[in-house]
Amino acid sequence: MSTPPPSLQRPANILVIDDEPDLRTLYELTLLREGYRVEAAGSVSEAWQHLEAAHFDAVITDMRLPDGQGMEIIHRIQKNQRSERCVVMTAYGSAENAVEALKAGAFDYLTKPVDLKQFRAVVASAVQAQQALPTKAVRAAPAETGERTDAPAIPGSGIAALQRLVGDSEPMRLVKSRIAKVARGMAPVLVRGESGTGKELVARAVHACSQRSEGPFVAVNCGAIPENLLEAEFFGARKGSYTGSSQDRDGYFQAARGGTLFLDEIGDLPLAMQSKLLRAIQERSVRSIGSTQEDAVDVRIVSATHKDLHAGVQAGRFRQDLFYRLNVIEIAVPALRDRREDLPALCAALLARIAQDGGLPVPHLSADLLRRLAQHPLDGNVRELENLLHRAVALNDGDELHLDLTAGGQPAAAPADSSGAAASAPALPTSASEAGVESPAAPAPAASAVAESRPTALPSDLQAYLDQQEREILVRALRESGFNRTAAAARLGMSLRQIRYRIARLGITTPNGDEGAASHADD
Repeated sequence: MSTPPPSLQRPANILVIDDEPDLRTLYELTLLREGYRVEAAGSVSEAWQHLEAAHFDAVITDMRLPDGQGMEIIHRIQKNQRSERCVVMTAYGSAENAVEALKAGAFDYLTKPVDLKQFRAVVASAVQAQQALPTKAVRAAPAETGERTDAPAIPGSGIAALQRLVGDSEPMRLVKSRIAKVARGMAPVLVRGESGTGKELVARAVHACSQRSEGPFVAVNCGAIPENLLEAEFFGARKGSYTGSSQDRDGYFQAARGGTLFLDEIGDLPLAMQSKLLRAIQERSVRSIGSTQEDAVDVRIVSATHKDLHAGVQAGRFRQDLFYRLNVIEIAVPALRDRREDLPALCAALLARIAQDGGLPVPHLSADLLRRLAQHPLDGNVRELENLLHRAVALNDGDELHLDLTAGGQPAAAPADSSGAAASAPALPTSASEAGVESPAAPAPAASAVAESRPTALPSDLQAYLDQQEREILVRALRESGFNRTAAAARLGMSLRQIRYRIARLGITTPNGDEGAASHADD
């Protein structure tokens, strides 16, 4: 027997289950060289005999066995509340089987033919997660989670991350409980919620509560990267692989190695890039631009979106196979209107942060003002609430705050705060209102009809509605500045790069062509 790795308190016990003797022997020898104690089985019944006779740190099982499925072993381990971490090896309909195994409680999966380097890394992660259980860190209460009593310890960073999710309402308790449950494995997580609800905070909490908490957390806004740079940004590039590439550079996957890669606004990723991302997730390896070989990457994927990805799949805008890869476990973040009982705690936390950033004393929020906030739509969720409080603190001239809930763009004809990204100055929502009714950039009858319907009707597609409002504002600013993008950006309080991105995303063309006019119009 080989000497166990010095980092382990004791040699970990591994059970390997595979009906092919040659592969079983290969896995055994590989693990023995790593210093583990190994038992082997060739069937479900033989595996369960081993499990009844001893405790294991990890179970590695093939999906198809002579007398049943590897899933049966996972289900029985879960049912009997055993603590073994299960790793599934599959070569049969790999995407569907892997997703099914992860949802059933498997720690991770491997695709045959198994790469031994990846095999060793996955087993090490499973053993590390298992042997972290007896630590002194706080554990989620069984009554709250409804899970096994041997749920993994939550590190100190995880406790702090959960505390940053302000609120003790039932929807928020469910979110925090789900984070504690899903953090222990490697299953991809999809965080779904409206704009401004705090999806990135949830993703950071998943990372902080996992055994990867000491690794990097790399956040990527998929909608903010130009399409021609996506591959280089995600997978890296070698020196000289494209014009201006003067040195090797890592991509997001390499930067997140050993940690978590957070893909925000995943629904904005172009279809061509979706297929490349799918391969990287399936193979757990990436090939940098200009490289001839693939590099193995050990990352956990957490993604987020405010869009309905299922509808995107039906419409052909999002790949179905990628959707099922990403949506193994879903965390739905509630809108602020669904947890208004959290408003006092949220306001207190936001005001404390605003005051600290500005070096000011924390202002007092009256009960009457809280009542008015509770009656306000707050369609922009926490982001809109923070905007309202920022404005109130900036304009405050006494000990008690006073909120003007119509100053943020709530005239009778244009509820601009419903955008979820409240404007930094009152002039912008006013422009949106004018653009919606009077702007020559849009057909007057259609704009008038929208304005008339606003008091009584809600848009059936909020994102399309908001995109139309943003398009009208941008077109008006461009027209009034003679299509000088620099001047238009300055008027709207954004950078040239930001306005270029929005013009491209919304499909706005200039009189002389989009890119052709840019070099002149931006001067």
